Amino acid sequence: MQNMSSSFVSNIELLHVADAVAREKNIDRDQVIEAMEQAIQRAGRAKYGHEHDIRAEIDRKTGEIRLMRYREVVESVEDSSREMTLSDAKYFDPEIEVGGFVKEDLPPIDFGRIAAQTAKQVIVQRVREAERERQYEEYKDRVGEIVNGSVKRNEFGNYIVDIGRAEAMLPRDSIIPRETFQNGDRVRAYISEVKQANRGAQIFLSRTCPQFMEKLFMQEVPEIYDSIIEIKAVARDPGSRAKIAVRTDDSSVDPVGACVGMRGSRVQAVVNELQGEKIDIVLWDESVVTFVVNSLTPAEIAKVVVDEELRKIEVVVPDESLSVAIGRRGQNVKLASMLTGWEIDILTEDEESEKRQTEFKMHSEAFMNGLDVDEMIAQLLAVEGFTKISEVANCPVAELESIEGFDADIASELIARAQAYIAENPEEELSEKKDAPEEVIQQISSITLLTSDMIEALKVKKVENIDDLADLSSEELIEHLSEFKISQEDAEKIIMQAREHWFVESEEQSNKEKASQ
Repeated sequence: MQNMSSSFVSNIELLHVADAVAREKNIDRDQVIEAMEQAIQRAGRAKYGHEHDIRAEIDRKTGEIRLMRYREVVESVEDSSREMTLSDAKYFDPEIEVGGFVKEDLPPIDFGRIAAQTAKQVIVQRVREAERERQYEEYKDRVGEIVNGSVKRNEFGNYIVDIGRAEAMLPRDSIIPRETFQNGDRVRAYISEVKQANRGAQIFLSRTCPQFMEKLFMQEVPEIYDSIIEIKAVARDPGSRAKIAVRTDDSSVDPVGACVGMRGSRVQAVVNELQGEKIDIVLWDESVVTFVVNSLTPAEIAKVVVDEELRKIEVVVPDESLSVAIGRRGQNVKLASMLTGWEIDILTEDEESEKRQTEFKMHSEAFMNGLDVDEMIAQLLAVEGFTKISEVANCPVAELESIEGFDADIASELIARAQAYIAENPEEELSEKKDAPEEVIQQISSITLLTSDMIEALKVKKVENIDDLADLSSEELIEHLSEFKISQEDAEKIIMQAREHWFVESEEQSNKEKASQ
């Protein structure tokens, strides 16, 4: 600056500095100049008094600095350092009105060491703020991308990763088990969330989420990238095993083979990135039964029994396939449940036979006691698939009459007895009904991250019980709760919490089967 101490820069040099900083930090030049104006303004208030409204302006073309004191024109002066009457203001500007400002030029500042240091701190601070805002704007729309970076440091188990024009955090719970990095190591990860915080943009990475594996396959398999093959579902036990379901509408393309690649080259590239995580690629199918059978690969399946009301499937396997179907620590059946969204019970053929015999005996005894019939009639009802007295009470006469050994009189008598039983024991009918809405709400309300408003919003979307919620993907949940703007991380936590009972039951079944061996 021409009239300022040589400790500061000249007008042209000032603009050069602003241009250099703007290029280096990739922020707007005006933001840098505004930071300089604030620095000069602060130095001016330190010299002339903080009670004054001191402002600085830098000409964007010449670099010329103007330091001015602003005083507002008011009808009645309360603070003479910041206000003046209209009559006094007319001396400076005959056209001025109440509410306007009188600008008085002040002498240039001779920046001493302390003032120059203060100015530098202000400029650095404002440039950092502008840089953080730029980082947030740049990365907020990149959630869902894979980025490459280098590890800068380790903070309490969380890795700070340089991803180019920003730093990101790879939390310890988003690292594949037994995976470690050293400073300078290259790392590839999925941008799971970007938050705006006081210290700037917080970018979170993940190597354990299912979406990371999905994006890796998209990079390795051109058919997925080109949308010829669609990934329908992904389930992972990070670092150990994963399952991915794929489909295609192109009859000339084998979706599983395309994902595996020549001699397994494509899937092996993903396996290597995921530290040797074993990946099962299964064919998705509209038929739940077929999809479940595919998802339990490589186990051999003998029989499948579906309970659509409870979204539960019993899978019967030969004795020699039991350990394969369940997997180590119940891993195979757990991943298959996550992949398909159905609760899966694994039974051996002997266990299934024993269970059917027990159920057959139980149903027969219920009919004998409730309908006052002999064992043969009770067993005939059980053989035909009747399991509840209410089913007999609501059955058409013609349907019962069609059972071998029954005639119209027997059918009518059975229905009459069943209806009489239900009338005398209404609690029996009620016990057969599904959970009441209040109980359903209580089930979902056990999810800690869901508010009552979120639960009501889910009911509108026909998500009415814990299994409906567990069956959703995180993307579907975010869409259902779009008005609440929940994060990807929270959505995944909600889904996993809703699925916990699946895994507990699978683990119990696994322990039971191992104990029986």
